[in-house]
Amino acid sequence: MDNDTDDSLASRAALAAGAAIGSAAIAAALLYAKRRRDKKAAAALPPPTSTAPHFPVETD
Repeated sequence: MDNDTDDSLASRAALAAGAAIGSAAIAAALLYAKRRRDKKAAAALPPPTSTAPHFPVETD
């Protein structure tokens, strides 16, 4: 029992599957956070009107 490493194909496949699932979970969390941040930024803007004082004066 001095060499107890398990290098079988099944253990490598399980490790790869775990890594893929973890990567997918991280990607989903990042996309969810980005969507929430974008929605929050869009809600912070005032409604677009042509007479609102917050728009800069048009210049040519």
